[in-house]
Amino acid sequence: MKLRQGGKNMIIKLIGVLIIIIGFMLKLDTIAVVLVAGLATGLVAGMGFVEILEVLGGAFVSTRYMTLLLLTLAVVGILERNGLRERAEICISKLKSATCGKVLSLYVVIRTVAAILSLRMGGHVQFIRPLIYPMAKGAAEKEGKLTVELDEELKGHVNAVENYGNFYGQNGFIASSGVLLIVGTLKELGVLDVDVYSVSKASLIMAVLSVVVCIIRNYMFDMKIKRSR
Repeated sequence: MKLRQGGKNMIIKLIGVLIIIIGFMLKLDTIAVVLVAGLATGLVAGMGFVEILEVLGGAFVSTRYMTLLLLTLAVVGILERNGLRERAEICISKLKSATCGKVLSLYVVIRTVAAILSLRMGGHVQFIRPLIYPMAKGAAEKEGKLTVELDEELKGHVNAVENYGNFYGQNGFIASSGVLLIVGTLKELGVLDVDVYSVSKASLIMAVLSVVVCIIRNYMFDMKIKRSR
């Protein structure tokens, strides 16, 4: 009897899942369906109305960055559809002194500094594909179209620049998750004379070196484009 009663209680507590399934099948408003399912699940579980609102509010706050990411992707998609890539390519091609390497070198400096300051700018989807790649391509094609092979290499090169700036710059911020992970791991291994400041200082040196290496690679890529003319 107790097992049957426990099974019934479990089924009742899963009423929120049933509400979501029915709501999606009827194509009702998504936010309204989720809120109703959350309220129903909380009430069945014996939670008070205020407690349910606190849980829902806490869940929203903890996932707000994911919400911002989804909004960013939608905005980028709308801008791309209305000619963002084409306008970026045309604008950069009008600058006489701009080259592919110079555009990418400027971006890696900005991206590294932003990562050191823990500013969430950049990203392959938000920046590279709709903005930086068209600008670099526009600068590279001022004297003629790129070959298919060079264009594919440019795509990989631009994405590598993003990785340089993000990967080596993010640990320059003392409160970044990477720095805290490094310090915690080293202390667990018995290395006690390490702190976030020493890790951050070492990371800054690596960030500067990565920028220098990236600028050299950008210059070499410029030379490769010129030789292909």
